[in-house]
Amino acid sequence: MILADLDGVVYTGKNAIPHAVDSLNTAAEEHRIGYITNNASRTADVVATQLTGFGLTVTGDEVVTSPQAAVRLLATVVDPGATILVIGGEGLTTVVEAAGFRLTRSADDAPAAVIQGFAPEVGWKDLAEASYALAADIPWVATNQDWTIPQERGIAPGNGTLVSAVHTAVGKLPLVAGKPEKAIFDAAVERFGATSPLFIGDRLDTDIVGANKAGIPSVLVLTGIDRAKQVLAAPADSRPRYILGDLRELHEAYPATSEAQDRDGATIYTVRHAKVKLHGNVVSVVDAGASPVDLLRAGAAAVWGSGLMIYGMVVDPALYE
Repeated sequence: MILADLDGVVYTGKNAIPHAVDSLNTAAEEHRIGYITNNASRTADVVATQLTGFGLTVTGDEVVTSPQAAVRLLATVVDPGATILVIGGEGLTTVVEAAGFRLTRSADDAPAAVIQGFAPEVGWKDLAEASYALAADIPWVATNQDWTIPQERGIAPGNGTLVSAVHTAVGKLPLVAGKPEKAIFDAAVERFGATSPLFIGDRLDTDIVGANKAGIPSVLVLTGIDRAKQVLAAPADSRPRYILGDLRELHEAYPATSEAQDRDGATIYTVRHAKVKLHGNVVSVVDAGASPVDLLRAGAAAVWGSGLMIYGMVVDPALYE
């Protein structure tokens, strides 16, 4: 089974990412496809409608949202039917109500917990209500902590910035349901009955870290937030198993990485025609080959295989510029 992130993998804002739809439709001929999104502003049905408009065949049941995972988490820390202060939009409020909780927007209603998710209309007054309520030391659940959201006009602040504002005011941290935490992956695996899922994402700090925590093989596709420079610098917990330039490569045989020693004791990492040398703390390009992605794969193998921190290395700019 394939589990795919949305922002940066399938679309950016209102625009489908080139090759993503055709590649996922081809994959669906042989594999079940499920979608996971940290975006809390829309319902699963609305997301499915958007994906269908791009040319995919998707129902709401095939979309797992961070509000769904957050409400599962909320149910473990409050009583059934409790009053919950909700900071967010329809994507969150509908799920909270469907789970049988009473919804309020005011700290004066003595809520049993606060649940917070992104919506474009969330403002200072909403964050202030959360801060007032959390002064009572009640549970606080956040759908996710993404710092940014890719939009058609560029990169915009995400829910993490809003959560951080409340954190600064109250001095505590929330329970988090969305990526990179396991809760959303666990919800997806349970819903789809997945026994050997593969997860595709575009962010190292949320998608790849989360998949690694959940024990799910991960693919980083370079069509969203993180690109070559971030891949090379990725710490061990955020390294993907596979790196793709775009989703067309999902249907290609993944190339092997080979290692060999040269005469001066350096290690040469080769991916098809791309060759990268690791000599001490220096990583240099021997042969760029024909594919920038192969060169990045070889470079990542060299940097990651060094056992050194990226700030202590000299890395050829050709690997990331």
